[in-house]
Amino acid sequence: MHQTLLTFKHNYTGVLNGISSSYSNGCLEGVNRKIKQIERTVYSYSSFSHLLIRIRLEENIIKEKESNNYSLVA
Repeated sequence: MHQTLLTFKHNYTGVLNGISSSYSNGCLEGVNRKIKQIERTVYSYSSFSHLLIRIRLEENIIKEKESNNYSLVA
């Protein structure tokens, strides 16, 4: 309990700003969760570029062509 109170005291101004602000980081947290889930699912991918392609496919940033080439969606 003591450590919790010290942490709260240390972050007091940030907590007040978060309460009084109308902005939310919920959307960004959702994207982070999706990326972490993809990382757990594709743990055995051999290259980082394959992971990036999978993330972009899941987020519908790129579309897969029939020839298995990838293009960015504008």
